[in-house]
Amino acid sequence: MKNALILHGADGSSRENWFPWLKMELEKRGYKVWVPNLPNSKTPILRDWLDAIFSNKDGHFDSNSIIVGHSMGATLALRLLEKIQGNVKINKAVLVAGPVELGTKPEYFIYKKDLVTPRFNWPKIKKSAKQFYFIHSDNDKYQCGKEQGEIMKQNLGGELIVISGGGHFSSEESLEYTQFPLLLGLIK
Repeated sequence: MKNALILHGADGSSRENWFPWLKMELEKRGYKVWVPNLPNSKTPILRDWLDAIFSNKDGHFDSNSIIVGHSMGATLALRLLEKIQGNVKINKAVLVAGPVELGTKPEYFIYKKDLVTPRFNWPKIKKSAKQFYFIHSDNDKYQCGKEQGEIMKQNLGGELIVISGGGHFSSEESLEYTQFPLLLGLIK
């Protein structure tokens, strides 16, 4: 059965942005969809986020799986792909505005540091998914812009999509991001 995991970011929840809409649209297409509320969302701890996924019965991954992550949820998706056991290779990873390196604004370091350090095991991540898509903008206020997407593309291949004026792809910035048709088109 096709299954999808949708991951929110730091200080987020499963009920915001385009997550409920994407869940509904994927379920219409026959997916079993899990959109967990990650613990300690204001100050994420990688170990707690990984445990929340892997200790749940819905945290099963196979060749029919897709992972969609937004912001630090995209970073978590990469960490999940590092930790998947055996030769499991999911179908797709779609990462939206995900950071992989610390930026220059100290106010964002606290909650990014635990998820972006130590360095990523890029070869393991690459072996754990058939396809990668990276969606970024040219004006992300949280330092999750196209430069971060370029790092992922360089290390994983895949397709980088840069949207002019997309911000952080959140409904907080624009009601346009209560839905995300481009994203749904990539998943099919």
